[in-house]
Amino acid sequence: MRILVTGAAGFIGAALIERLLARGERVLGVDNHNDYYDPALKQARLDRFSAHPAYAHARIDIADGEALRSAFAGFAPERVVHLAAQAGVRYSLQNPAAYVHSNLVGFGHLLEACRHGEVQHLVFASSSSVYGGNRKLPFSEADAVDHPVSLYAATKKANELMAHTYSHLYRLPATGLRFFTVYGPWGRPDMSPILFADRIRRAQALDVFNYGRHRRDFTYIDDIVAGVLAVLDQPATPAPDYDAEQPHPARSDAPFRVYNIGGDQPVELMRFIELLEQALGRTVAKNLLPMQPGDVEATWADVCALRQATGWQPRVGIEEGIERFVAWYRQYYGH
Repeated sequence: MRILVTGAAGFIGAALIERLLARGERVLGVDNHNDYYDPALKQARLDRFSAHPAYAHARIDIADGEALRSAFAGFAPERVVHLAAQAGVRYSLQNPAAYVHSNLVGFGHLLEACRHGEVQHLVFASSSSVYGGNRKLPFSEADAVDHPVSLYAATKKANELMAHTYSHLYRLPATGLRFFTVYGPWGRPDMSPILFADRIRRAQALDVFNYGRHRRDFTYIDDIVAGVLAVLDQPATPAPDYDAEQPHPARSDAPFRVYNIGGDQPVELMRFIELLEQALGRTVAKNLLPMQPGDVEATWADVCALRQATGWQPRVGIEEGIERFVAWYRQYYGH
């Protein structure tokens, strides 16, 4: 198939493209190579497959509607995986305009391109952050998600609403995946695994928020990619049991679905740090600090719906995942 992937130089995008090429697909990668974090890392991810004969790359911003339409017209994708976004909860407090630009304007252009390009299936990245202030665990797709605690979360919820509208109006099959704390080799340097690993390696104290009481449903990158592929191969269809008098938030009479995708095993942040220290061979001091604005205390994905729909299930536990991450970290950063 011809598959267009936005966010091609990103953590999840690059890992997904490697798998798509390995199974014989033709791929057009789209990325704007911004400097939110080290562009050299983004290029290093692309270098793993950029010479593949079935891969082409378009260096464009999805918020540039004309450039995006041109990319769609030239490639004519049958399916689209949309992973490009301005990421990061905390950065959304500092630069909200970046989130409006990429996550709202850019997503609007992408939906229009999919509509006019008659795309067979759009798979797009949502986030566990949409659960916001919810306290009931595990988080279920049946839960209301009307109380975001960051602008990033609000844009991801908006993406789900926008995608549903296009599914309803234009019968565009669309599936949203709520990613839960993705980690592993080639990860983002603004996320805790690399931030913590850097400080542990330098024997520097760690800032640990919420006094170390955070729990996160860490999800290894290989499990995320397997879930994206499973969903991509199964275009969304209208739910036969949809009841408009008692509507389900994640299903519809339109060809639209939303699924959680997570490790299904919440891990205390202090345990995550302990495993990193063991793998890196060093223990450091911890500065226990209060909760940060926009953060949540715990996440845990109920993945029953995705498991039932596709047979997918997480396979890499936290101990194995951190060992693999640290092996890559040492090799890439030369430590």
